[in-house]
Amino acid sequence: MRLDISETVALASWWWTFLLRGVLAIAFGLVAFFAPIWGVAILIVVFVAWAFIDGVTSLFTGIRTRTTDRNWWLAILEGVAGIAAGIVALFLPSFATQILVLLIAAWSIVTGIVEIVMAIRLREQIKGEFWLGLAGAASILFGVLLFLFPAAGVLSLVWLIGAFAIVFGGFLVILGWRLRTIDAMAKVDAAHDYAR
Repeated sequence: MRLDISETVALASWWWTFLLRGVLAIAFGLVAFFAPIWGVAILIVVFVAWAFIDGVTSLFTGIRTRTTDRNWWLAILEGVAGIAAGIVALFLPSFATQILVLLIAAWSIVTGIVEIVMAIRLREQIKGEFWLGLAGAASILFGVLLFLFPAAGVLSLVWLIGAFAIVFGGFLVILGWRLRTIDAMAKVDAAHDYAR
């Protein structure tokens, strides 16, 4: 199912949410790389914050686009998955090394699937939608690796999560800038039409 032009313009008006999510992911990745000795405690705190902010941003996008996007529920699903992952990590810190790895893996796979579905829907409307697809593929690959190697050391896990967050965030920042261009063009076209 593909978006029509009005749905694409409506999605593009929320370009800043993709940009914000990307910047937060990159910031999370940098913290994970440059502060690994803080251990699992900082990882849990940063992950909880990231999952909540990412989840709320996705929920906000889904709710705001429900009248213009036929599949607004995908953003809602992604938001609920992020918030749920954050809640579980926040209230079950004693199981951090076991549960957090599997929780992050499951969350990454769900997020990746949603991102790929959204990229497929955008493919005929904008150029550069593959960045969202790449972010989704990176998310799924990351989740699968965590499921396959859950016993990896804490430092390895921190670095793996940091690398994923930086790559994922980079893809979302690029997509956000692409959508920003579409939003700017739509505003120019709207102003031109109303000036007649």
